[in-house]
Amino acid sequence: MPKVIFVGSDGPEYTVDATVGDSVMAAAVKNGVPGIVAECGGNQSCATCHVWVREEFAPLVGPPGEMEDDLLDLAVAERRETSRLSCQIRVTPELGGLTVDIPPEQP
Repeated sequence: MPKVIFVGSDGPEYTVDATVGDSVMAAAVKNGVPGIVAECGGNQSCATCHVWVREEFAPLVGPPGEMEDDLLDLAVAERRETSRLSCQIRVTPELGGLTVDIPPEQP
C-alpha cells in the first residue's frame, strides 16, 4: 500500500496509507488529515483540497486538466506551478512516498 505524506502549513507531517485507485484527497479524508477540507467530496467543484505537489513528484503526477486548472485559479491559497486538487490525483504504486504541502489558507 503506497504512503502519501501531507505536510501541514505549520509544520506537522501526516503519513497515511493510501489505496491504489483512490484519490489523494480520499486518503487524507479517511485518515483525518487537517487542512484538506474537500467540501465537494471530490467532485472537482470547490478547490478546498488544493495542495502543492513537491517538485520531485510533479512529473509523476502530471499537470492539471482544463477544469481543474480553472478551479485552481479560484483557490484561496497562492497558486504555484505544482498546484493540484488532491481529488484529481489518483494513487498509483509509483506514487508511493508522494509528498504534498497543504496551503495555510485552506477554508
